Amino acid sequence: MSAITFISGTPCTGKTTVSEILASRLDCDLIKINDFAISNDLILGVDDEKGYKIVDVEKLDKLLGETISGYDSLIVEGHLSHLCSGADNMIILRCRPEILEKRLAERNYSHSKILENLEAEAMGICLQEALEKYSDNLCELDVSHLSIEECVSAILKVINNEKKLTFGEIDFMDWLLTSPSNQKQ
Repeated sequence: MSAITFISGTPCTGKTTVSEILASRLDCDLIKINDFAISNDLILGVDDEKGYKIVDVEKLDKLLGETISGYDSLIVEGHLSHLCSGADNMIILRCRPEILEKRLAERNYSHSKILENLEAEAMGICLQEALEKYSDNLCELDVSHLSIEECVSAILKVINNEKKLTFGEIDFMDWLLTSPSNQKQ
């Protein structure tokens, strides 16, 4: 089965690892959206406060669309991919905030950057943003307690039309209400 599959999600949900394995198994190319943006000079600057690269998403979407038009099968990986058009399958990886917090800390993210990402994950921001471009071919996968192999297997079933993943069923809002790091002092 050939398909253009985009994999997005909050940082540290496993996008890169899963995408690399998928591309290898499917014997197809992999576009890492951050590298694509940098190599095509789509970085407008850096947010001084948060340290994020600011990407021209409109130009990214246009150039990515032109690039992927020549492919039958392709994996596009990265946090910004859900803001771009052209996927046959848009898959958002989700992870419980308490698990994600450990992964972000292992990458030495600042406390404020960790909280920002945890809140985004709890509120399902990537999914909400993806809904603006995708609905019929949008899936979310809770990777919290899955091995990498289980994640890859689930996504392969979606790509091969053996399984339809749904969206809107994963709810991490309880974390916002119960996490000690979110309590006002």
